[in-house]
Amino acid sequence: MFGRVVHLLGWILSVFRSREDLVLENLALRQQLLALHAKRPRSRLGSIDKLFWVALRSLWTGWKKSLIVVQPETVVRWHRAGFRLYWTWLSRTRRVVGRKPLTKELRELIFRIVAENPTWGAPRIHGELLKLGFEISERTVSRWVKRATRNPDPVRRWLVFLRNHRGAITAMDFFTVPTLTFGVLYCFFVIGHDRRKILHCNVTRQPTALWIVQQLREAWGFEQPHRFLIFDRDAKFSAAVISTVKQNGTEPVRTAFRSPWQNGVAERWVGSVRRDLLRHVIVLNQRHLRRLLREYVRYYHEDRTHLGLGKDTPGGRVAASVPPRANKITSLPRLGGLHHRYIVAA
Repeated sequence: MFGRVVHLLGWILSVFRSREDLVLENLALRQQLLALHAKRPRSRLGSIDKLFWVALRSLWTGWKKSLIVVQPETVVRWHRAGFRLYWTWLSRTRRVVGRKPLTKELRELIFRIVAENPTWGAPRIHGELLKLGFEISERTVSRWVKRATRNPDPVRRWLVFLRNHRGAITAMDFFTVPTLTFGVLYCFFVIGHDRRKILHCNVTRQPTALWIVQQLREAWGFEQPHRFLIFDRDAKFSAAVISTVKQNGTEPVRTAFRSPWQNGVAERWVGSVRRDLLRHVIVLNQRHLRRLLREYVRYYHEDRTHLGLGKDTPGGRVAASVPPRANKITSLPRLGGLHHRYIVAA
């Protein structure tokens, strides 16, 4: 009975409605009847039905009154899903305009080139990138070069200096050795950076500036001295020592405070002497220490391989040309048997 009253009121109100609303309502009801009478196991709205209600929602304000098969919120959800699909499709198929974005790898390569070559400008870097096969404009390179760090690491700059002048660099330093009867002795040495050769080595109880000057003269002799001499800021390397170095045509280079890595070649040799020799013997006196160092320098030059020289010796050790058999290898003791050298027996 209540349903009939509702239909009667709806029929009476329809008399006062416009013809457009009646047509749209009729169309909405027919579409729902078709969807309900579809021959399917279960009534289900397809894509066409969803598009119909999304379009009707945009054209007719009273679409909710005639909606029976689903809730109005469902139609709103269909509408939002359609917008998401549309903009997803548009963003994928839309033609990209403007400059091509630079990849992270290319940006890091530009920063690396700037750090490794601080004197290069954008045109030089752009030319290098073109030779590597990158399609990029010089203006883009210039923009990214401005964002790069122009001041390279001081450690890297120092290493570049050492590599470029390796053949012209020497270093000098002291290290102490405790003895059994003479207390502490000072060992002075001069080492070349090119082949890590020990140019001079001596021992004293009281190192003075005059003694150091005499050792430098004995190290160089009548040969042309190296261009650079690296040493730390020890008080023993006084103004008299620096003046003598300059008079011989060598430029003194003092390391920074508490920076032993800047004289790394000399520091490594000190470590080698301690590990290979001094930790295994008891030094009696100055004469004993001088003899031990003389034997170690000979072993260091002729027998001991060096990682920095491609596992060769500073003096240049000739490798065997023919692979030897196991019974033809002879060992020669060095430094009283602390180390050995192996050769092919004749």
